[in-house]
Amino acid sequence: MDTESTYSGYSYYSSHSKKSHRQGERNRERHKSSRSKDGRGSEKAVTIQAPTGEPLLGNEATRTEEVQDDNWGETTTAITGTSEHSISQEDIARISKDLEDSVGLDCKRYLGLTVAAALGLLVFLTPIAFILLPPILWRDELEPCGTICEGLFLSVAFKLLILLIGTWALFFRKQRADLPRVFVFRALLLVLIFLFVVSYWLFYGVRILDSRDRNYQGIVQYAVSLVDALLFIHYLAIVLLELRQLQPVFSLQVVRSTDGESRFYSAGHLSIQRAALVVLENYYKDFTIYNPNLLTASKFRAAKHMAGLKVYNVDGPGNNAAGQSRAMIAAAARRRDSSHNELYYEEAEHERRVKKRRARLVVAVEEAFIHIQRLQAEEQQKAPGEVMDPREAAQAIFPSMARALQKYLRTTRQQHYHSMESILQHLAFCITHSMTPKAFLERYLGAGPTLQYDKERWLSTQWRLVSDEAVTNGLRDGLVFVLKCLDFGLVVTVKKIPFLVLSEEFVDPKSHKFVLRLQSETSV
Repeated sequence: MDTESTYSGYSYYSSHSKKSHRQGERNRERHKSSRSKDGRGSEKAVTIQAPTGEPLLGNEATRTEEVQDDNWGETTTAITGTSEHSISQEDIARISKDLEDSVGLDCKRYLGLTVAAALGLLVFLTPIAFILLPPILWRDELEPCGTICEGLFLSVAFKLLILLIGTWALFFRKQRADLPRVFVFRALLLVLIFLFVVSYWLFYGVRILDSRDRNYQGIVQYAVSLVDALLFIHYLAIVLLELRQLQPVFSLQVVRSTDGESRFYSAGHLSIQRAALVVLENYYKDFTIYNPNLLTASKFRAAKHMAGLKVYNVDGPGNNAAGQSRAMIAAAARRRDSSHNELYYEEAEHERRVKKRRARLVVAVEEAFIHIQRLQAEEQQKAPGEVMDPREAAQAIFPSMARALQKYLRTTRQQHYHSMESILQHLAFCITHSMTPKAFLERYLGAGPTLQYDKERWLSTQWRLVSDEAVTNGLRDGLVFVLKCLDFGLVVTVKKIPFLVLSEEFVDPKSHKFVLRLQSETSV
């Protein structure tokens, strides 16, 4: 009996049931002919079944994995889940770029900046208007102020300049990301400033404009008090927006859902959406770039295991789904004992090939850089027109290392992250700054952080925040939220840093005394 075959059902026919057997053959032939006619009439009604002995899913991928050697990356595709469609890396990059362009056309990102700019303009013009309106409307009725008012004018001018610089540094900074909700503390500060300025205007209109107050010194001091209050509000904004989040209170564990790579970060009192922004900013510089091709090996191995399962059904087309599932699961369980051997030898063979290709690449790059050093020594005897710039030198030595580098990148499945133009630019950069071959190879011998690669290779820069609570709520112990992009997600778990008790123990320096005990049998 074949060990790679399972049977979902058996039917035994006696010698006296030949007539019923022939009738069943005619019924199956009639069913097959009607099914072919239905397939020609409408494509939606076609049911494609794999032939006996072939895998039910992933046969194309299995055969590709078995025959591919180094040229598998020419038509790289990213397969997700059980989808029937494949998406190339270029399509993914184009989709991501289109999403970014569509988001760029949305004017909501400029709404907050416009409101803040209008409110800031109102704040800075209000003290000046308080000082200028009385001389314009009733100059002849005002009492002379003299030197005191001139000193107050200088005070208002310098305080407004300080407030202008502080406001520009705190509020008018380039927006780093589009958050799903408003920043609560910033919105509260804007509302507070608006109410504060409106209340000052109401008091000014009722007590000064209506009554035409003649005490100009009191009017100027009223404007000075407004500027002082605005400076205190700016100090409050610094405390709420910047200083409050500096002290670490929580530890964020970030785990990538596909390969399990994880990092830990410290955070202060932040909302969920701002904590997600902190995680993403650290993700692009700390996590290695996501490579979906490294995750296809397990899928190909599972498909190859399923390819050896043969399912026969003679009970009819109506009751084969449950039987096939149970039979294939049982066969997979019986083959589980031998699958680890296959995995071990596959990984050992892959490591051997990587080490071999790496050694060839290192030797080729070292020989190429030696050639560059020889050219640099000969440049002193050349005419000025014959001296090469770093770009020409990189183009001159690149062909000698191109084949070894291409094979290594294909073996490690990194070829779609490095174009020939980017390699030439990096090589010219290393030549310009007199870097060693090891420094040049550092980018290609292992996967680096996402920021190391071109932006079109990031696959996605648009994320979705999934949380059970409102994203404007603060962090708390045990909170879990997920950041999802096109192909994977980042699972963030919040843990509160424990309260530490540190005690002091004094050790007297005089207590560090030792005695050497000599025995007769010792050599001392």
